[in-house]
This record gives sequence, C-alpha cells and structure tokens, in this order.
Amino acid sequence: MSTPSKAPTYNLKVVLQETGIKPDTLRAWERRYGLPVPERTPGGHRLYSQYDIEIIKWLQARQEEGLRINRAVDLWRSMQNSGQDPLLVMPIEEVGAPTITGELVSGKTLDEMKDNWIAACMAFDEPTAEAILAQAFARYPLETVCIEVLRRGLSEIGTMWYSGESTVQQEHFASALVIRRLDALLAAAPAPTRKGRVLIACPPSEGHIISPLIITLFLRHRGHDVIYLGANVPIGQLDRTISDTHPNLIVLTAQQLTTAATLYQVAQSLSELKVPLGYGGLIFNLLPELRERIPGHFLGETLEQAVQEIEHLVAHTTESPHVEKASEIYRTAQKQFTEKRPLIEAYLWNVFQSNGMKEHHLEIANEFLGKDIQAALILGDMEFLGSEMGWIRSLLENHNIPRQVLPHYLELYRQALEVNLNEAGQPVIDWLDRAIANEMV
Repeated sequence: MSTPSKAPTYNLKVVLQETGIKPDTLRAWERRYGLPVPERTPGGHRLYSQYDIEIIKWLQARQEEGLRINRAVDLWRSMQNSGQDPLLVMPIEEVGAPTITGELVSGKTLDEMKDNWIAACMAFDEPTAEAILAQAFARYPLETVCIEVLRRGLSEIGTMWYSGESTVQQEHFASALVIRRLDALLAAAPAPTRKGRVLIACPPSEGHIISPLIITLFLRHRGHDVIYLGANVPIGQLDRTISDTHPNLIVLTAQQLTTAATLYQVAQSLSELKVPLGYGGLIFNLLPELRERIPGHFLGETLEQAVQEIEHLVAHTTESPHVEKASEIYRTAQKQFTEKRPLIEAYLWNVFQSNGMKEHHLEIANEFLGKDIQAALILGDMEFLGSEMGWIRSLLENHNIPRQVLPHYLELYRQALEVNLNEAGQPVIDWLDRAIANEMV
C-alpha cells in the first residue's frame, strides 16, 4: 500500500460521503484527540487530504473491532511514536483477516500477546511484532505491558537461546525491537514533577539494558527526574559526573557474576564519595549471599519492587548497610591471577593441541572461566562460582558440546595454574580441586 496524499483537497461533504462519519463525531475527534488535522481555507472552511480520510477509516475500523475511540487514538499515536505508519502496519483492507493482528484486536490475553510477539520475533517478522506491541500498549497500562510482554517475552527468548532452541540473532532482533520501543516511550514521557534526582546506569562490562530502561521509564511516568546513562558505564570520572548531576541516588544493575564484580568496584568508589547506591539484577536473585558484599541497598527481586524501593530511598535518607570486604588473601590472589591469566591461557592453548580439544570449545571455556574466577576473587569468595559452573555445564550440553569436555578442561586448567601461580594463587587452586571432584561424581 502506498502512502495516501497529504495535500488538502476535499471539503467536509466529500469526507462525510467517503467515510459515513457524522459531522458532530468528526468535530469531536478533531477537538478532543487532534485526529485528523485538516487545513483551513482563508474563509475558515476545512480541507481534508486523502491521508486524513484514511485516518478516519482506520479509526472506524478499530472501533468496529471493539476498541473505544480513545484507545484507537492511543494505538495510532503509539505506532507513530515508534516510527511506524499505522496505515501500513495495520492496513484497513486486512481488518478481520485471520492473522495474528486480527486475533489480538478481537480480545486476546496479555499472555497470548506475549506468545505471539515471541513467535513474530522468532520469524524476524518486524511489522507483526510492532503491531502486537502497539495494540498491547493501547489496551493495557504501560507498566503491565512492559513487564508481562516485553520483560517476560525477552526472558523466554533468552531461555530458548540457553537451551539451544533459538539463535543469538533472534535474541538480538527481539532485544533491538524492545529497546527501540522503550526509547520511543521515554521520549514521550512527561517532564519531572517530583523532588530528587536518580542516576541509572549499568556498571563496566554490563550490556543488558532492558531492566534499567524499564525502571527509568516507570520512574519518569511517576514524575521522577531520572538521568539514564546506559550500558557499560566506566568508573573513570564518576566523581565528575556526580558533581555535575547532583543525584540523590545512583542505581546500578548487573545480570552476571562478572558484572556483579564491576558493580562492587563502582559501589566502593561511591561509598568513598558518600553517594547512596541502590542495586539489583538477576545475579543477586540467584546468589542472595552476594548482597552481603555490596555497600548499597538491594532493590528487590522484581522490577515492581525496585521502583518502590527507589522511591523510598529518594524520599528518605538511609545509610548504606555494612558489608564484608574481601580478605587480604583474596586481594593478593586476585592481583596475581589477573597478572598471570594471559600465561595461563597461553599454556592451555599449547597443551590442548596434543589433547584433541576443539579450538572453539577452548575459546568459550577460557572466556567464561577466566572472567568468573576474577569476579569471584574480587567479590571475596570462590564459592560464588558454584552456580556459574552449573550454568556453564548446562550451556555446553544444550549446544551439543560433549559433557566430558568440562572435566577434561578443568584438569588442564589446574595444570596451568600449578605452572604459573605461586602460593598466593592457592584459593583458586583449592577451589578448582573441589570443582574437579564434583565433576567426577
């Protein structure tokens, strides 16, 4: 379908004949909702374009499907705000066809919307995925759609990738659609009306931005002044950013053990600057004991809890809880492991050539294990790696990497540690001994 002409051409009589709309109804739509927006002749008479006529027909079609006019207008605006032309995304001639879009408009639940949105993403069907989101936002509250469709939909797609049922390309495609939609909603958010400023960011190396974006959106719609910094925010010049923005609270999120460690390092800097910190993320739900290491306020296990806790912290000055710091033994071990890690991995590359381990298996294993060991040392407890080993084991199995690869690799890693570390690296060696024993069971 080509875009109809926007040239002001038709008088009111033609519009009434073309659409069947009543004059009073059309005037009410123009007055209350600003749709359509006709031009005026020098004498004050309305002139409509073909595009205006199609808008009227489009809104009428939505009413016939069961939407109230205000919801139909919201749907139109939502599509426009996301850069979509509603006449192209939901063509009038396709109304009532047995497509995903038609079924959704006729009364599908949020759970079914989520499932259909996932199916559209898996098929790389952007128009259908966008239409589903537009309808969901038009029919349900913003916070409900963000949690029930966007957040849970992406979580299910991530689980599918983990189990080998979807590709990383499908996951990235879905994430890009969600980020674009959230950015559009943020651009349309109201100006702040409440006192206090919140600065939201991801710590170094953290690239998962959906949760902090949703939290930012919720807070802005509640009238809060929020500065969103995005992914992978470095520690450098943090003091200058705080001095420039004067936040009442800083919020950081981490999803993995490695980024929990970088969040911990940022938190230490903030405690020295006497700036309150709120934090959360998946890894703190999986490993509750991690919360005892972060000098800040845990925001809860859900997005709803996080928003409520942030509002409380902004309104009430609260001291950060006392936390246990990493021991000197761990700090020394972390320093040595970081310095020797290139030599450890070089040793592994030399050894694996004579042991038949596939190159891409070794590359994956080195990346995961090396970063996780460093993170556990920074956080002061090698036992944090217990859940990570289970995650790696399942990931290898779900992607058809033989189960025996992991214990074989751990044995080789132990050899590399013995060759390259002295007694300062004993916490890593002791943990690896336990890990090998568990893998052999």
